[in-house]
Amino acid sequence: MSYLIDTDIIIYSLKGNEKVQQNLIDRKNISKSISVITYGELIFGAKKSKSREKNLATVYRIGELFPVIELTKGIVETFGEVKSATQKKGNTIDDFDLLIGSTALFLNYTLVTNNEKHFSMIPDLRIENWNK
Repeated sequence: MSYLIDTDIIIYSLKGNEKVQQNLIDRKNISKSISVITYGELIFGAKKSKSREKNLATVYRIGELFPVIELTKGIVETFGEVKSATQKKGNTIDDFDLLIGSTALFLNYTLVTNNEKHFSMIPDLRIENWNK
């Protein structure tokens, strides 16, 4: 089993959320990665923050601690399939969330997120919420 950690879970951990931090500790020996999309969202948040340099240093450290999964042809093909399927059902998911979910789906990872509402619209995606 491997986990893909969503942006919101990283932010909860950085803010000292005890549930998230305990889940990270409890699963310390299980592979955990982040999507390049999550990495980009974290960079964006750091650059617009008041403590820009400090927060950028934190994001760079996160990029060292967690493997950053780049987008591949297979992930983007999964994205296209899932976007088509969800839109046919009348559901729309933000493209960045859909790319994160497609990454987890393609790699057969479990997505760790607090945003269960959006990600639950992706068929066959395994989700865990470490903030509960």
